[in-house]
Order: sequence, then C-alpha cells, then structure tokens
Amino acid sequence: MKKLFMTLVTVFFAMVVMFLVIQYMPGDPVETLAAEISRTENLEINLATQKAISILNYDPNVPTMERLFKYIGGILRGNLGESLVYRKPVVTLVLGALPWTLLVLTISLSLSFTVGVLMGIFIAWKRSRWLNSLLTLWQSVFGSIPDYIIAYLLVFLFAVSLGWLPSRGPYSATVTPGPNWPFISNVIKHAILPVMAYFLTTVASWTIGMRANALSVLGEDYVAYAQARGLSQKRILISYVGRNSILPMITSLAVAFGFMFGGSPLIENLFLYPGVGYYLNNALSRRDYPLMQGMYFIMIVVVVLSGFLAEKIYAVLNPRLRER
Repeated sequence: MKKLFMTLVTVFFAMVVMFLVIQYMPGDPVETLAAEISRTENLEINLATQKAISILNYDPNVPTMERLFKYIGGILRGNLGESLVYRKPVVTLVLGALPWTLLVLTISLSLSFTVGVLMGIFIAWKRSRWLNSLLTLWQSVFGSIPDYIIAYLLVFLFAVSLGWLPSRGPYSATVTPGPNWPFISNVIKHAILPVMAYFLTTVASWTIGMRANALSVLGEDYVAYAQARGLSQKRILISYVGRNSILPMITSLAVAFGFMFGGSPLIENLFLYPGVGYYLNNALSRRDYPLMQGMYFIMIVVVVLSGFLAEKIYAVLNPRLRER
C-alpha cells in the first residue's frame, strides 16, 4: 500500500508540473488561431482574437490556478475536458488512440526484448569474437540513427521502391473494421513498418545488456559447479544463466516501454498512425491544451505504472526480495 501511495503521489505531482509547463509555454490556442484568422481573412488582430475566442470557447484570461483546480477536479470525475480542435471529449480521443499505440509498442518491444535476450545468452555462451564484432557494428549503426530516420528509410524501401507494404494509416479504407480476418490481417500489415522501425533500433541494446549479464553469471561458482555435475547445456543456460541474467533486464524493460511510449509522436506522425503520439503532435502544433494535457497525462500514468509493475514482477522473480 505504501508503494501504491507513492505511485499515486508521483502521478499527481508529475501531472501538476505537466499542466503548468503547458500553460506557460509560448503561445496559446487563441493566439495561434487568431494569427491564422488574421492572415487568411485579413482582419485586425483584435477582431481575429475575439473571433478565435468565440470559436474555441476558451478564455485565455482565466487564472492558471483556477484552471489547474478545474483540471484536477475533472480528472477525479474521469473528465479530461474537450479538444479545442476536434470538438470531442479528450477521453474519447484517448480511448480511441491508446489501442493503436499499445499494439505497435507491445509487439515491437516484445520482439526486440525476446530476440535480444536470446541472442545475448547465445553470444555470451559461445564467446564468439565475430559475433561480438557484428553486434558492435549493428549497435553503432542502428543505435546512433534516430528511429524516425530508420522509419523514413523503411518507407522508401518497402513502400515506395518495392511497394510491398503500406506506409500510411492503421488499415485500408477497403476493409470493414471488426473481428474478421481481412481486417485483422490488414491491421497487421500496416503495423509491420512501425514495428520494424522500433525493433531495428532497440534489439541490439537488449542483446548487449543480456550478454553482459550472462557473462557475469557465467563466472559464478554455481555455474561451474553445475557444469562439473554434468548437467546439460540446455538446463544450465535456462535454469542457471538465463534466469539469473534476465532479472536486471525486467526494470529496464519497463523503463524502455515508458521511453518508447513518450517517443511515439515522430513515428506515428510519419506513418499517420492514429495513436497517442499522432494526436499529441497535432495538439502541439495547434496548441490544443486539453488534448495535450490528456495525452501527456496518459503517458505519465503509463510510465509510472510500468515502473511500479516492474518492481512487483522483479520481486516475484527474485526470491530474495520476497523474503523481505
């Protein structure tokens, strides 16, 4: 209960800081829309400002603390406000965007973590020089290039040049959404490129981390004792090396999920994937404060809860922590 309380306190203070940063960032929805109206309709800035206020139904002169208390009260009631651009409740937009982001991030992170862990154990066990060199080269290339650059290259290769995969949207307009195989297969096909962009830039880091942990475990006395007893390599790798090497990776897995969730706007905007990052990017460009606050709030909750769950999973996997 103490840890759960600290988690809730962390979410609250992070939410307050996020709200204040958004409120005091340069520009606001009225200024952005007023400048656009003044430019397109050739109106004076004062008239354009009044028109923007009436269109957005947003008063920039309301004190910040009054807005903060109103926002906190709305969250307690499950109300995140209404988007100034989309004219829809933010909760509706969040619930519609969250599954698409979770789909891509869950698949890509699961693949990169699983492949990285298996490759790390294998490379550490074999102690192959050329495999280590290949891993270092992979990390040097893909680890130094931002994931959205990799995404551009993937779109150019597989969507533009070869035409094998779609590059825009979560599914084609020709399929009917629902629990049917044509729709599901089309969603999977559209998710391949975003998943590849995340996978290629993260798998090497998991491999390097797991290799380092496995090499450390292989030097322990109990591994040498297991080998002296004549246990099979498979049992030693799984029961001794793998189980003890993967424990430190659990916390890293939660942290990585939080970072990927927060870094999704560039990837989702490139692929026009209607996830949390896509709507957040649109909200930032239009200064849609309620939508920005809603999307950032979801990111905060996901990151904090990921750390909380990682700690619980780590305690389950590590008997020494369960005894405390």
